[in-house]
Amino acid sequence: MAQKPRRRVAIVPHTHWDREWYQPYQTFRLRLVDLLDEFLPRLDRDPAYARFMLDGQMAVVDDYLEVRPEAEPVLRRLAGSGRLSMGPWYILMDEFLVSGETIVRDLQLGLERAAAFGGAMPVGYLPDMFGHVAQMPQLLRQAGLEHAVVWRGVPAAVDRTGFWWTAPDGSTVRAEYLWVGYGNGAAVPDDAKALVARIRAHVDELGDALPAGAPLLWMNGTDHQVPQPWLGRVVAEVNEIQDDYKLVVTSLAEYLPTAPVEGLPEWTGELRSGARANLLMGVASNRVDVKQAAARAELALERRAEPLSALFLPAEQWPGRLLDLAWREVIRNAAHDSICACSVDEVGAAVLHRFAEATQIATGLARRAVRALGRSMTDPGTVVVNASARTRGGLVELVLPAAAPADDTPSGASPSGYTPLQVLARGVPATETRTMAARAFNPFIGDLVNRAALDRTTVTRVEWGDDDTVVLRVGAGGIGRDTGSRLAELFARAGAMHDEPLRVEVRHEGWRRVLARVDDVPGLGWATWTGEARALDPVRAEQATGTLDNGLVRIEVDPTDGTFSIDGVAGLGRLVDDGDAGDTYNYSPPPVDAVVDSPSAVRIDVEETGPLRARVLVTRTFTWPERVEGGSRQGERVVDVATRLELRAGERLLRVETSFDNPSRDHRLRAWFPLPTPTDRSRAECAFAVVERGLEAEGGAHERPLPTFPSRRFVQAGGLTVVHEGLLEYELVQGGRALAVTLLRATGVISGNGDMAYRPWPAGPPMPAGAAQLIGPVRVRYCLYVGDAEPYALVDDAFLPLEVVQAPGGGDRPGRGAALTVDGAEVSAVVRRAGALEVRVFNPSAEATTVDLGGRSGWLMDLRGRPLQPFDGRFALRPWGIATARITES
Repeated sequence: MAQKPRRRVAIVPHTHWDREWYQPYQTFRLRLVDLLDEFLPRLDRDPAYARFMLDGQMAVVDDYLEVRPEAEPVLRRLAGSGRLSMGPWYILMDEFLVSGETIVRDLQLGLERAAAFGGAMPVGYLPDMFGHVAQMPQLLRQAGLEHAVVWRGVPAAVDRTGFWWTAPDGSTVRAEYLWVGYGNGAAVPDDAKALVARIRAHVDELGDALPAGAPLLWMNGTDHQVPQPWLGRVVAEVNEIQDDYKLVVTSLAEYLPTAPVEGLPEWTGELRSGARANLLMGVASNRVDVKQAAARAELALERRAEPLSALFLPAEQWPGRLLDLAWREVIRNAAHDSICACSVDEVGAAVLHRFAEATQIATGLARRAVRALGRSMTDPGTVVVNASARTRGGLVELVLPAAAPADDTPSGASPSGYTPLQVLARGVPATETRTMAARAFNPFIGDLVNRAALDRTTVTRVEWGDDDTVVLRVGAGGIGRDTGSRLAELFARAGAMHDEPLRVEVRHEGWRRVLARVDDVPGLGWATWTGEARALDPVRAEQATGTLDNGLVRIEVDPTDGTFSIDGVAGLGRLVDDGDAGDTYNYSPPPVDAVVDSPSAVRIDVEETGPLRARVLVTRTFTWPERVEGGSRQGERVVDVATRLELRAGERLLRVETSFDNPSRDHRLRAWFPLPTPTDRSRAECAFAVVERGLEAEGGAHERPLPTFPSRRFVQAGGLTVVHEGLLEYELVQGGRALAVTLLRATGVISGNGDMAYRPWPAGPPMPAGAAQLIGPVRVRYCLYVGDAEPYALVDDAFLPLEVVQAPGGGDRPGRGAALTVDGAEVSAVVRRAGALEVRVFNPSAEATTVDLGGRSGWLMDLRGRPLQPFDGRFALRPWGIATARITES
């Protein structure tokens, strides 16, 4: 009788290293340093401990080397020999709560850092993300990776430990499914018989999910696990005492080519099921301040700093190092326990600090690039800059010289309907004279410039009279081309005078701060403001009712409940507050809830009456319970919730800002929007795609399948589009008759301790996270559009404003133009790499398209920067495709 072949057990030693979570980063790093200090010498000298995986993320390596730089040769040698697996990611990010571009940069940075150690593990290792975006297989294939390893989110339809996972564009990877997680082989016992029994029990647990004769993947590690020194010895002993299993210490890169490929199930699209593992969908709505900070940082980098610097600075002035610093902070924050805000308060504070620093860098670089554009203009004047790839118009805020009130048309339009300006503020002419010691001139000028900047004016002219009187003119318009040099000359002269008296005369010229409408600024281009625009119906606000009307849409506020209508679609913006006895991972209602959705009072105030922008402030007074205690909502807190409605001339988009001082704990606040047409489908933006979802979600016994879903920047349903800034969670409610968007979810613990109705088991440690209650000021922004909409255009109009710069003249750039033309696809990135201009585009539709780069030629590249094929002016892009084009510049 033939002997039954032994089943191969592929043991992959690893540690899952949460960089920060229930302890802050520096505390965890102390543990990381201790772990690697002890383990690396053992790995170096013990060939029986053949392999080890550093969690697929290079941040672990960098964090260690920052403390132990002398260990780099050891790490390089172990990685080069294949004994230590690194990368391909820089951080193990959450895929739904960051932008697609952040995912790309995370992968690129991880591959780049791993290359310094001999190369990255060729596996898309995704062990603990809270679900997976639909386009992940395409991104992996564009980085040359053919395998993924996943756990959470896999649906019940996948009934094997491997499956074929396909992106919307058709890109496919083989996905190894970690049926019970990345720690099925954690804490290997120091006893051969006990290890055999455990392996046999796990094989029985998998049953038919493990194909007959297929190897078993045994992931020997878990959260922050210290490697076990007896592993090599106990493996050898197991192989000696039995004939059912052949244990091999190996790596994922060595195991996956041996994994079965025949007869595997197939899945296309995102992985967001809780069938066998907690999806933890509530992380999309906790700590809205963190989600807002992420949205702002990513926009500042992706849509402003990079494209403006790439297009309006000379190639040799590309601020690559500063951008790298900003991106590294954003990528570090993309770690799932960081961006998901399911961590202690110290981590939340650190995340906000990193986002703030990244935003500061990006904002400063964007302004530098815009100023560089201004200096390059042939003629002096006001220049409007458009960082979107779309040609578009909109409102800009300008500071102009004073004019007669009749020139402003502040309360209406000219007879033709043309609405040129809306005055926001005025400065009156004034003169101040001061005599000072000459040495005080420099600090005086600094203070003057700072004070002028508050009004958005500047020192426009400098004169030194014959009587040693310095005359400074402060007003609207840009600084003169020679004003800087004149000031430098004055500083030198004043410095030479020391304590001699110096008479300074400051002539403040009258000015107006105004809104102006501009039309058709070229995409990724500029246009000099001429004061002319197409005739538009003015927008008006009715003082008595708070109605807004611009001839395109009409907004009416219901004085009984503070909701509003858009062209008759009523009840929009109803605020619904309910209790939350859950944690940072999951919403869960208290056993006895109290839902508050009706205000006790409503006040309507008109803030601006047009003609270009009108605003109405709706203040609703509610009485919310103060907390959840003993299974029910307790106490009372009175809160005023202010909702500002803003409508602009020539637009159908309604801008909404809601603000309040949150007094309550343990609650969820959502805005409800009745849909123009009931529906059972929603469409939401995720990384490089628009995903369609239904009214239900798949769950399991361990987690209630709530159909709350993430949207990156917009969601559409039933003829309504909502674009937002960091309000990531939505749900179709009332059987598809309304859309609910979560504005705030306040909770005070990382993980419940098994007493939650919607998730009976803990998802982490039951540690306090008081900052997640968000007691204090809250301000959120979103926009609404009723009717057929182009959502990506709405996102730009809502949150990517046109920029303004004063040009002194004297350059060689014409008054209007585009630095780059991109038609036929959405733009994800415009950067410089290897000295060349690089553009990443994607097609978020089911129809093929042609991308036109305005006659520019170059090469299509993969995500590793390797050339794929040349193009000349344009190239085809398949449905849902992503492409990176490197432009050849003459």
